[in-house]
Amino acid sequence: MSLDETVDQSGPDAEENQTMLRQRTIRKPVHAIGIGVHSGKKVRMTMRPAGENTGITFVRTDIQGHPSVPAVAQLVSDTTLSTSIATGGVQVATVEHLMSALWGLGIDNLIVELSSEEVPIMDGSAGPFVDLIKTVGIVTQNAPKAFIRITREIEVTQGDARAVLRPFTGFKASYTFVADHEVYNRYPKRATLNFSNVSYCDEVSRARSFGLLKELPQAQAINRCLGSSLQNAVGIDDEAVINEGGLRYHDEFVKHKLLDAIGDLYLLGRPVLGEFVGHMSGHALNNKLARALLRCEDAWEVATFEDARRLRGREPIVQPEALAF
Repeated sequence: MSLDETVDQSGPDAEENQTMLRQRTIRKPVHAIGIGVHSGKKVRMTMRPAGENTGITFVRTDIQGHPSVPAVAQLVSDTTLSTSIATGGVQVATVEHLMSALWGLGIDNLIVELSSEEVPIMDGSAGPFVDLIKTVGIVTQNAPKAFIRITREIEVTQGDARAVLRPFTGFKASYTFVADHEVYNRYPKRATLNFSNVSYCDEVSRARSFGLLKELPQAQAINRCLGSSLQNAVGIDDEAVINEGGLRYHDEFVKHKLLDAIGDLYLLGRPVLGEFVGHMSGHALNNKLARALLRCEDAWEVATFEDARRLRGREPIVQPEALAF
């Protein structure tokens, strides 16, 4: 439904529909234990409800004083094979899959406690985070949900790679994955999804990280992928996907790139109303795009539920899961 349709709708469900564009948090705490895909260290994660207008905040419970790190694009500190954020010398690594899941479920406010430096990789997708949140439920808060509405195109490039945000009446994301390999060449390398009518949970959330087995030693030589395994990634040899059961989606590779980009963009602090286009973009370029957008104040504006009448006639703005519960 559009913002305007939400306001104007009458009937028994009108009041319920209006609350759907309010901020959301989880109903009660939920816990998980896993390992960091890069550090290889065991980590306990606890997600807790958070108050209105507080955003997503990570807390390092393994450090004296339990310092916090807000999940914002300006604090991205490292983009080598994942996205890390840091402030005051305190780092939280590999936030993108969890951030993607939070976007997919429309979670605005959350406290994420970690007993180590890295978010657990779980199965290499956003699916387990979605499942954890669904087990405890989501509550609607009183404050209006705010969106970043793109008003003019912003593009950043690095070599042949590019990342773009442009005006669109909902949220649409496209990605082109470029890799010349016998296995990759068998599967789609481009995906375009309009999340007004596509389920993030069904179509994107379970796409896993992936990589070529022959590249693993190189990553581990720079202390990356120390916890990587077939339990948390799709492994590819010279001829085939070697995971039992194969791929979860025929286009799982490119969909995981979209999953990552969604998580990186959610570090803007609000969901985007616009279209994202990525061509060979990775975490570094995604963050460069987010920072460029924030610097160009004429390229975006904050839109809330109260802006509904001004935004009359626009298409649906949130994915189905963000209107659930």
